[in-house]
Amino acid sequence: MSTIIGISEENRKAVAFELSKLLADEFTLYAKTRNAHWNVEGNDFHAMHLFFESQYEQLDDIMDGVAERIRTLGHYAPATLKSFLQLTHLTEKTHDKNDSPSFIKELLEDHQSIIEFIRGNIEPFASKYHDYGTSDYITGLMEDHEKMAWMLRAHLS
Repeated sequence: MSTIIGISEENRKAVAFELSKLLADEFTLYAKTRNAHWNVEGNDFHAMHLFFESQYEQLDDIMDGVAERIRTLGHYAPATLKSFLQLTHLTEKTHDKNDSPSFIKELLEDHQSIIEFIRGNIEPFASKYHDYGTSDYITGLMEDHEKMAWMLRAHLS
């Protein structure tokens, strides 16, 4: 059945493609945050284990929302590791130590990268693609990432 929501197919396809990149970034950040949760070591283990858990739970909700927004636009969300690796802007790093500052710095960089990606799409989604709903939606996601980044940054002070 056709998706008739007042946005052309061409524009919905373009927005869905950018959202697919965002979903890949969210999934990659989710996996990296899970890694931090599982592998953090140090005398702050318990607190950081719980902190990383709260962050990956938020990312799980974000991923679901992004995938559902792609479906709302009438397209299929990428859902394989291969597709995520092809679409993501983020990279994996290896740590010399599995301490919380190392994980926090890397995760903070990734949140900042996602914030910049989202910020760069807010205006084009609205003006170029006439998708004010997705523009509004990702504005909220940007705010979520800004708060998560603040929480990470606060651990480094």
